Amino acid sequence: MKTIEVVAAVIFDEQGRIFATQRGYGEWKDWWEFPGGKIEAGETPQQALKREIREELDAEIEVGELLRTIDYDYPAFHLTMHCFKCKLSGSHVTLLEHEAAKWLAPSELHSVRWLPADEQIIDILSTYGYNH
Repeated sequence: MKTIEVVAAVIFDEQGRIFATQRGYGEWKDWWEFPGGKIEAGETPQQALKREIREELDAEIEVGELLRTIDYDYPAFHLTMHCFKCKLSGSHVTLLEHEAAKWLAPSELHSVRWLPADEQIIDILSTYGYNH
């Protein structure tokens, strides 16, 4: 089984809400995820995350601490996802790849249908405060 290594931005705002995006394409269309993507050759995870957020959201982020690395076996591949705590550098966000996005309070995280790998970090974030 092939392994895909990706990075994901868990973007917090000043109120402690978390930014979620809804996929607009593919097998998992309409499911929710944290924005991010594959690490390219020669990139650090942090560089990859900044590039992916520019490509997906036309936004700049500050990449903070690694929250958790998730390993998940999808039917066709193994996913290793490095989830970083992030914040937007400004308020500008334009959805370039996703069909929807919303800010969710930790108590609202279970209100959307997350991708299976992303679901693994939701339980952690449900009780996670912005100042942690």
